[in-house]
Amino acid sequence: MSDRNSANRAKQTADEGRKIQAAIDRKGKSKSPAKQQGAVQAGQRDYPVDLDEVHLVKPGNEADLATSPMYEAPLYVGSAKLEGMNALISGGDSGIGRAVAVLFAREGANVAIAYLEEEGDANETKRAVEAEGARCILLAGDVSDPTFCEQAVEQTVRSLGSLDILVNNAAFQEHAHDIADITNEHFDRTLKTNIYGYFYLARAAIPHMRNGSSIIMTGSVTGFQGSKELLDYSMTKGGIHAFTRSLSASLLPRGIRVNAVAPGPVWTPLNPADRPAKDVKKFGTSTPMKRAAQPEEIAPAYVFLAAPTCSSYITGELIPIIGGYD
Repeated sequence: MSDRNSANRAKQTADEGRKIQAAIDRKGKSKSPAKQQGAVQAGQRDYPVDLDEVHLVKPGNEADLATSPMYEAPLYVGSAKLEGMNALISGGDSGIGRAVAVLFAREGANVAIAYLEEEGDANETKRAVEAEGARCILLAGDVSDPTFCEQAVEQTVRSLGSLDILVNNAAFQEHAHDIADITNEHFDRTLKTNIYGYFYLARAAIPHMRNGSSIIMTGSVTGFQGSKELLDYSMTKGGIHAFTRSLSASLLPRGIRVNAVAPGPVWTPLNPADRPAKDVKKFGTSTPMKRAAQPEEIAPAYVFLAAPTCSSYITGELIPIIGGYD
């Protein structure tokens, strides 16, 4: 190509670029970006925007919330995706754990629920699981205790017959405005619940698992983005994400898949037992969807990751469910 032809081609390309720019500039002057009106409701039913102005005493009881977290997923129809399987869910008494337990049961799995001390919430979850036609056992204890984790796994296997799915979901969270406000005790409790507990349960469960089994961790958007008032919690969630990917590689030859769900704000007792009441009322409204998620909106992702029919080629993945991106 001659120098003249090259120069003509370059000028033509530059002219096209200027033409496109001018067209967009004209449209930009005549149109303003569409403004979002209120919260986005794109699910099976409408979900609340304004939440309870309440502060719960830890660990937080779901029964103490006037606006009950929505876990029933009434339009979700099971199709035997987990038929014949048995699951152990830590923090399964309320919130995301309860919603996951109910959908697992609807898909044919029996469920063991590990919880700290929320007896009333745990019994409500048991009732909901049994209403789906599945078996449910309750295991009260502290996941930061390796002995309890071993006993929880052994009792699950003994009572239900096997352990096919482990959901590491229990968590401790407490906002602090300054790193100096995080005491050694506070830091220790966060790491022991969120990291030690996940490790201990996985270590105890894996010897009982077989090809086709799965482990699902509950991570967090804070593990990707950080949070200036959740320094210790964000640290643990980033660690959970790394643990997920590392453990998935370790267990791949055995056919055991390991994945994580990383939610944004979800309406559960965890947050009212963390933030001041005035902050809880508008919890989640800073997301692009302008509201917090409800547990039933998160739980189907756990079904997807647990079911070999859906995700047999998926391991080491982190699935963010954070209400969109700006």
